[in-house]
Amino acid sequence: QVLLVESGGGSVQAGGSLRLSCAAYGSTYCIYHMSWYRQAPGKEREFVSAINEFGITTYANSVKGRFTISQDKAKNTLYLQMNSLKPEDTAMYYCKTTPCEYWGQGTQVTVSS
Repeated sequence: QVLLVESGGGSVQAGGSLRLSCAAYGSTYCIYHMSWYRQAPGKEREFVSAINEFGITTYANSVKGRFTISQDKAKNTLYLQMNSLKPEDTAMYYCKTTPCEYWGQGTQVTVSS
């Protein structure tokens, strides 16, 4: 069993920055990839970014060049540095693990214009 705890969300103005964290607790042996997803009100959950066990990263086109995913394996913690935030980035952000699939409870990001 794995528990994921996200933090770092908040309210910022457009152009601002936030850094999200996702700490993993428990049996992390089955975690090879970690990723961030987000869900805005009335919309489906969408992929934001991922990092695999080799440190290879992928990003959604909408965040490429603005967001940076990273991880601290010693701390079992995933990060998402979000710069140049836009109102359309407003959503609940979730971290997810694979192949053992676990989701965190989410952290809210609100960007005002």
